[in-house]
Amino acid sequence: MNPEIQIDLVKLADGSRLLRLSDATSRLCLEKRLDPSAPVLRQKQHWLQVFRSLLASEATANAA
Repeated sequence: MNPEIQIDLVKLADGSRLLRLSDATSRLCLEKRLDPSAPVLRQKQHWLQVFRSLLASEATANAA
């Protein structure tokens, strides 16, 4: 998987949190507002897995 994934956790003015995953190589970015009632780590792991799958799909599509 791609070690170039940047992970940002942003606290918004209203107190909610935004998870931003970005990849400099493909220039893809995923932003998700986190559920305040669920653990941040679990959500971060879930969305990181989704983003890695997205990157793999994008790489496969570009290789074809």
